[in-house]
Amino acid sequence: MKYYLGIDLGGTKTAVILADETMTIIDRRKFATAEEGGPNGVMDRIAKTARALYADHGIRTMDVSSCGISAGGPLDPDSGLILSPPNLPGWDRIPMTDLLSQKLETPCFLENDANACALAEWRIGAGRGTSTMIFLTFGTGMGAGLIIGGALHRGMDCLAGEVGHMRIADDGPEGYGKRGSFEGFCSGGGIARLAREEAMKKFAKGESVEFCADEKRLDDITTKDVAEAAARGDGFARSILEYSGEKLGLGLSILIDILNPEAIVIGSIFARCERFLRPAAERVIARETLASSARRCRILPAALGEGIGDYAALIVASEGFKKSRTIVEVV
Repeated sequence: MKYYLGIDLGGTKTAVILADETMTIIDRRKFATAEEGGPNGVMDRIAKTARALYADHGIRTMDVSSCGISAGGPLDPDSGLILSPPNLPGWDRIPMTDLLSQKLETPCFLENDANACALAEWRIGAGRGTSTMIFLTFGTGMGAGLIIGGALHRGMDCLAGEVGHMRIADDGPEGYGKRGSFEGFCSGGGIARLAREEAMKKFAKGESVEFCADEKRLDDITTKDVAEAAARGDGFARSILEYSGEKLGLGLSILIDILNPEAIVIGSIFARCERFLRPAAERVIARETLASSARRCRILPAALGEGIGDYAALIVASEGFKKSRTIVEVV
């Protein structure tokens, strides 16, 4: 039996995941990234955690085929460099795969987290069996991973899929540094900002807001507050999600017309709030998109749920191992 190690590297937490060759997760442990004292401290903690996992499950280092690292960009997967991501201050041109390979005595591979999630949903999730698929994060931000012609498409500078930066309205909540952007309307931060703006208008008219007690608490509004109020039947909360759904439909229409995908798989907020977002999105798609392309494209919630980050890292390990084996066989 061979095994894979996955590292889900985030600004808040880092998870270390051990799985067998069937992608069955054996064990998972996490720690606070910021508490480990920068890149070297985090990598030392990863190696220590991995060794503990191996020991607890009777696995030898030599039985671990590869390690996959899923991290926020910017990064260079080919050279294994992490390039100053905003969620990891001080991580400037860190040769992640080289350093971690030495510490783990295992080949390591690095991938942008949106791309890694796309690979996971394509290989073992909702997009399985497709040749052209788009994965949208729809979480804290809005990013995409693109599977085109049966392969991950990164672009020349590994910046393909930055769909959150698309401007889809002249004005609107700010996301990705741009008002009216796709991310501004369709992300956790964007929906919360939209809710604050709309709640402020209601307070100005002397009206109440079910999910916000008063104007002093506007800054505390979260997307979770809006979603929970919508689930309780609050019409105002539902109208906010419906508006986000309309903008989602507009963004999806652009992607469908340009890439003609078989499926668009959407994670996080869409998967949790599908009943409020989908109807509005589908109305816009029907109006805006080429009918033949729209008929061909399935809009699907991500199948891997809250564990997608774990599977994403493990799929990076698996894909990297297969690619390295292919290179060796060719040589």
